Amino acid sequence: MAIRWRGRTVGALFSERAREMGDTPFLLLPDGETLSYGALWRRGLRVAALLQKRGVRAGAPVAVMLPNGAEAVCAMLGACLLGGVDVSINTAYVGATFDHALRQVGARHLIVAAEYLSALDPESDAVRALEAIFVVDGPDGAEGGASSLFAGLRTAGLPLLDFAEECRKGAASPTDLPEVRPQDTACVIYTSGSTGPAKAVMMPHAQVMLIAAQTVRHMGLGPGDIVYSVHPLYHMAGKFMLLLACADAGARIVLDRGLRPELWLERIRETGATFTGAHGAMLEMIAAQPPTPHDRDHRLRTICAAPFPKHLAAGFEQRFGVRGVEVWGMTEVGIPVWCDAQAPLEAGCCGQVDRAFFEFAIVDPATDEPVPLGDSGEFVVRNRYPWTMMQGYAGQPEATAAAWRNLWFHTGDTGYMDEEGRIFFLDRAGDRIRRRAENIASHDVEAAALDHPSVREAVAVGYPSEFSGDDDIRLFVVPAPGGAFEPLTLLRHMTARLPHFMVPRYIEAADSLPRSATQKVQRGRLRARPLGPDAWDRKSHGVRLKEIKENP
Repeated sequence: MAIRWRGRTVGALFSERAREMGDTPFLLLPDGETLSYGALWRRGLRVAALLQKRGVRAGAPVAVMLPNGAEAVCAMLGACLLGGVDVSINTAYVGATFDHALRQVGARHLIVAAEYLSALDPESDAVRALEAIFVVDGPDGAEGGASSLFAGLRTAGLPLLDFAEECRKGAASPTDLPEVRPQDTACVIYTSGSTGPAKAVMMPHAQVMLIAAQTVRHMGLGPGDIVYSVHPLYHMAGKFMLLLACADAGARIVLDRGLRPELWLERIRETGATFTGAHGAMLEMIAAQPPTPHDRDHRLRTICAAPFPKHLAAGFEQRFGVRGVEVWGMTEVGIPVWCDAQAPLEAGCCGQVDRAFFEFAIVDPATDEPVPLGDSGEFVVRNRYPWTMMQGYAGQPEATAAAWRNLWFHTGDTGYMDEEGRIFFLDRAGDRIRRRAENIASHDVEAAALDHPSVREAVAVGYPSEFSGDDDIRLFVVPAPGGAFEPLTLLRHMTARLPHFMVPRYIEAADSLPRSATQKVQRGRLRARPLGPDAWDRKSHGVRLKEIKENP
């Protein structure tokens, strides 16, 4: 299949689709709304006109904190048409994590759903620096607490504007559109590395268009396909492998707001989906649903996953009558490794290197020398074409430099290659925790714990969850001298300051932490430590985070 990506930008892709396929349905939403390519283009132009009126110019970041839906897609398109940068913020971010996301890119404009207004602290310097805050479904469309919160934040002096109203009364299109080049930054996606808070990955148009085009080619997507997505648009998979790939193929996409395992097959069936994406924990949740005689009653052809859990791969394919395809990649580098969609799924194998676009090696992390075939080492990557990998971490030049060594991007992921060139992923960087497809920096969890007066030291590590290749968070705490340390009190404190997926499941008090001769905490020893009877488990105590948030 021919692959088109060179010289293309996000705006150019949607402009082409609007001209050639204007009346063709593109975006299908759970409430029944359907947008054609032409309708989406017109709404994107209107958003671009609004942002231009408010001072957004080429290179300017536009922070977007929205659930899956038409507004999120149009916000991305509007920003990209102006040469601006779509900065996708995880909708679970609160407190310090939200402020950090704004601060890293120097955001002056924010598009946010009314339901996430609680993330905005009027006393925060990062929030105070915002020149315009466009609220989706507010104030008139907001319900209950969101409506009163809108009013309260406006009273506090924040520049809140009703997004729908501002779009309605504004121009239908910008006065002029700048030339946007493939090397210009299209999007920023936040991802957590092994240390420090979340990093803002700057992704050029060439990179995101290549990810989309690779997906179309490797998965065989075409105009007749219907793509089903529960992946959020603040992740690479949802935004580029599903949404942009769908537009590149001239297909249709169903954007659901999240996964409900018990309804997944029903949604696949009723939408007529032919292709979807997944991650390991998601597939395990689906596989755990009781089998029925109708499990093959659907049009779904392919599931692309990273990873596809090897213990259930064969059984999943057989039960649902689908082809599983595993890949390996990361936000910084895109997707260098793909399995063949036409070949049988081999458990544990994430495919072969797409050598048309990437160089790939497995090296000894201590020497950067290649390891022999079959031996494990660190994955390192570099691109064959310019602008097809990230251009750095926004606001973090030291972290950007540290990621590159000896002309290779060092991923921190480990695995091996066999004699046939097949890649097998083994493990990720030690301090990075992977929970339900979210990469979590231990630093963020620890910072929230250390903010409590009863905590002197804190270390967060991953502990295997019930899902393959997935972690729960285990927090080791050295209590402050003379303080009264209570796990539930600390958990309440952290729940108010962290996204739900960063809140620990296990909390363990310790007299001290294991350290090396240079006094560095030995996280490996903590990860290997068996879960003891003194470990406080919020699940076994029946503690629900939703109830804590609603009744702090």
